[in-house]
Amino acid sequence: MTELINLDKLPVEVPKIIEPYCREMLKLHGDNLDSIIVYGSATGRDYLPRRSNINLLLVFKRLELSDLKKSLKLVAKGRKKRIIAPLFLTDKHMETSSDTFPIEFLEMKENHVLIYGKDVLEGLEISWNNIRLQCEQQLKGKLIRLRQAYLEIGLRKKGVESLLIESFTSLIPTFRNMLRLKKKEVPGEKEKVVKELSSQFKVDEEVFLSILRDKQGDEKIGGMKAEDFLGRYLEEIRKLAIAVDEL
Repeated sequence: MTELINLDKLPVEVPKIIEPYCREMLKLHGDNLDSIIVYGSATGRDYLPRRSNINLLLVFKRLELSDLKKSLKLVAKGRKKRIIAPLFLTDKHMETSSDTFPIEFLEMKENHVLIYGKDVLEGLEISWNNIRLQCEQQLKGKLIRLRQAYLEIGLRKKGVESLLIESFTSLIPTFRNMLRLKKKEVPGEKEKVVKELSSQFKVDEEVFLSILRDKQGDEKIGGMKAEDFLGRYLEEIRKLAIAVDEL
């Protein structure tokens, strides 16, 4: 039986879901599979049972279409249990891509649990210049996409709330890395990240906290109409885009 490690470091619900999945992956791929790593919310206190997705990174010695194909049925089964399609990478791909996706790799490096093999994230080098540039790209790109999306769905009022939640969720890694650029310790909980971000960059924390709480508890956003709230959200993202440009 293949040895899995550090399962006790995960929220209690997570090992029950991923252990059989990971063992089956190891049976499918054998010695070609070097590492299995859990990253994201499933590693800590932001994990919400039956609601949060579980993210896995699988690192291979070599990776061909045939390796993807043999995993299709297992990945489909995992999706029913909120294990999203894993990242299939090679060590070499990671080494040569940390400049292209610095936020994604730093997020994984700072918030992961190794459950099999070698920790390929531990020694991964990431440039702070690349982090700052990607933060700026994410914020300015988000502004463009939000305005475009509103033009497409603005007449369907129910879509605006989902737009806010999806946008905010995708920006959490950017918020964390803006704190890192300020040389601040990054809190583990999303709410604390928002409060520290708001303090450091002088933006309205209630805008972001209301969206976060709406996502967690399915409440009305700040007791306001979502469309009115969108205007406030766009303004705070605009402020952050200016701030990161000046770092």
